[in-house]
Amino acid sequence: MKALVVVCWMTGVIWGQVRSGVVDTTVASVANLPAQKIQANDLIAVSVYDEPALTRTVRIGADGAIGLPMLSTRINAAGLLPTELEATIAEALREGRILVDPVVTVTMLEYNSTRTVSVMGAVRKPLTFQVVGTVKLLDALAKAEGLSTEAGPAVLVTSTGAEESQRISLKDLLDGADPKLNLVLQGGEDIRVPEARKIYVLGNVKHPGALPVRDGSENTVMKMLALVEGVAPYATRQAYIYRTLPGQPREEIPIELKKLLARKTPDVPLLPDDILYVPDATGRRLSLGALEKVLMFGSGAASAVIYAGVR
Repeated sequence: MKALVVVCWMTGVIWGQVRSGVVDTTVASVANLPAQKIQANDLIAVSVYDEPALTRTVRIGADGAIGLPMLSTRINAAGLLPTELEATIAEALREGRILVDPVVTVTMLEYNSTRTVSVMGAVRKPLTFQVVGTVKLLDALAKAEGLSTEAGPAVLVTSTGAEESQRISLKDLLDGADPKLNLVLQGGEDIRVPEARKIYVLGNVKHPGALPVRDGSENTVMKMLALVEGVAPYATRQAYIYRTLPGQPREEIPIELKKLLARKTPDVPLLPDDILYVPDATGRRLSLGALEKVLMFGSGAASAVIYAGVR
């Protein structure tokens, strides 16, 4: 008889442990997101130990509060960490004389869409992701698999509600010159890496194309010709720079190419968005309008079409 009582007591303990431990199979199967302060429209799971009627998933209201059964007033959740909300709910249940000593667990199921960050522009893998835990600007660029070869000298960060973007030098950011440049992201930021401005070298050269302009670099006719591996056979004695400055009409600047290559005349500086065009020796020459139309195809296609057109 004594043995039977002991067995029954042990069975009851085991049954009680199993019953108490699983209060909501839906909540139990969901991975808990890293804890951070709760905001309006977040989705949470509230689990009250051994009280299935109080265990449920709850969407935080637009006012930052939640309502629970048997509680006459809503509980403010916005700005609290999950552990802080647990204590707040437990206290409300005690004050309402619903439970004497409630054990409350709050699980983060979903953060609202305002915590998303988008990374666009000259990165290897543009994406939008949700901010969970501490995420900094360099972390966001790493999630985008880094910068593409077309990346310009700066990154633009626009925060929700901000009228202007914050411009951050990529060189200073990557060098770690100022740790403050590696911004802590709160969610809602739009990160854009503009492509570098380019100089277009077209016509009778070995590898026509668009060459990115980097900050602090000196760009000249000779340097650009070196980057495209020089002029092709039968290049004309003269080349042309097409340049447009703000508020001014397009300017055509003739270059004595043969003298320049022979180092008999000073090198000529180039500006971003300049078009350096080298016709061939037949005298045929594309018009500026034709050059601009071909550039609309992109630097690779443009180079092939222009090269074919001037031969």
